Amino acid sequence: MPTPTSSPRAAVAALRERPTADVLIIGGGINGIATFRDLALQGIDVVLVERDDYVSGASAASSHMVHGGIRYLENGEFRLVQESVHERNALLRLAPHYVRPLPTTIPIFSTFSSIVSAPFRFLGWKGGAKKERGAALIKVGLTIYDTFSRDGGRVPRHQFRGAKASKELLPKLRDDVKYTATYYDASMHDPERLALDVLNDGLAAGDNARAANYVEAVDMTSEGVRLRDVTTGDEFDLKATLVVNASGPWTDLTNKALGNDSAYMGGTKGSHIVLDHPELLEACNGREIFFEFTDGRIVLIYPLKGRVLLGTTDLAHDMNEPIRCTEEEVDYFFDLVKHVFPSIEVDRSQIVFRFSGVRPLPRQDADSTGQISRDYRVEKGELHGTPVLSLVGGKWTTFRALGEQLSNQVLEVLGVDRVVSTDGRLIGGAVGYPTTDADRDSWLATHGAVIGRERAATLLDRYGTSAEAMIASFATGDDTPLVSAPEYTRAEIAHLIETEQVVRLTDIVLRRTSMAFVGAVTGEVLSELADIASDVLGWSADERRDQIASAADYLADVHGVHTSVETAGAK
Repeated sequence: MPTPTSSPRAAVAALRERPTADVLIIGGGINGIATFRDLALQGIDVVLVERDDYVSGASAASSHMVHGGIRYLENGEFRLVQESVHERNALLRLAPHYVRPLPTTIPIFSTFSSIVSAPFRFLGWKGGAKKERGAALIKVGLTIYDTFSRDGGRVPRHQFRGAKASKELLPKLRDDVKYTATYYDASMHDPERLALDVLNDGLAAGDNARAANYVEAVDMTSEGVRLRDVTTGDEFDLKATLVVNASGPWTDLTNKALGNDSAYMGGTKGSHIVLDHPELLEACNGREIFFEFTDGRIVLIYPLKGRVLLGTTDLAHDMNEPIRCTEEEVDYFFDLVKHVFPSIEVDRSQIVFRFSGVRPLPRQDADSTGQISRDYRVEKGELHGTPVLSLVGGKWTTFRALGEQLSNQVLEVLGVDRVVSTDGRLIGGAVGYPTTDADRDSWLATHGAVIGRERAATLLDRYGTSAEAMIASFATGDDTPLVSAPEYTRAEIAHLIETEQVVRLTDIVLRRTSMAFVGAVTGEVLSELADIASDVLGWSADERRDQIASAADYLADVHGVHTSVETAGAK
């Protein structure tokens, strides 16, 4: 068996060697990670644990958007819209390697529909049949939205087009389209990688910051929080001055495990599917199509990575049940395509990936799931004399602001002053990222001299300037393309495994790369990746086979990806 060059469980060993901390954060989704980064930068002795891989829960089920939340205006959530737009504009500057402007077009089929009922919904009235929002109402909403978007000046104002111009822009639209409205939000084309950048920023702050994936909080006593290494079953206690429960839609279940029942959460399930559909991709004309479906749900058709993302549903869900995209939801997505592009045929053979998650929304009495607030709050409690702060709510767009506000409450309990703000602080591979053509040419000339200009451009787009460390590692690695997935190389995959706490094969195909999302995972891919992981992590032949089988089963069950692993033999 080869000698491993990396031990992902070194992160767990670091916790066991020093089982104390000022703050223990339970939950490695984007909001837990953002809070971890913020506290680490204050010099706080902070530990983050995640029972699965980082950003593998609710944070992995996003619509890949960074948005101000125009539809929140109808619920009167002006504070959230203002904060969301500020954070969207900020992320365009602070994470330009992963966050980019996204033209978003709304097809409109009526002029005055809902103009009377909208003010009543704003005031909390829950009655009346659902009616499609007309052009007049959408115009008012976008005008208000533009006033919020002035902050930072990062995106253009909205534009309205009549029927003829709309059909010229989007020829496949329904013939009865009256108008289209186009405004700008932002795309987040690799949310998992953005989260890993945030995490690594925290870890880079110093020895005061430690994080480990596949570590579960299973109990809490006067000795501390009982943690279990999921990979071995070994348990140990970690004593913290304060505990933050940032486990998203699982917040109540985590509190129950710690011994403190709560009923804060009322999350809803949202599913998506990804299609390999060139005709639909072309029909979108490089923009997200964002519209109200017949049931009143706001849905999207979103071109991304050469594929088309369809979403999303909004269904009540029991967190004790599996979270899966159902066949009924798939039918719903096909119907929404027909609603705006009636001539385009879609079928299940075109689905390359499906995913589903539960939004960490507060428990709330609302007429519809869409009316449940997307804002967040912190619930304060205590267990065995230790303060426990439970995060309720939160979304991708506002992760930095949420992390800072939650950190402020932690600092107040600890009696520590803030020393730095993350507002305006570049994230990960955004440091030194070339944002002009001239700077990009210069960067590519420098690094292209080492690995070739085209290869350097690929890595820059995937990792931002974090690619520089990867390129440096290629001097001693094998930067030859994978046989089964030539868009990646052996040295690139090895570097990800060595430096990003990869534990399982699914970590690579789902979160360290985009392979699964675009439908590029086959049995051969799993086999070749397992060979590299075996060399880096020291897997035995049996472990390698188990990893391949486990990954294949997981991808089929959770994401509808079938890999024919019988083609992958033992090493």
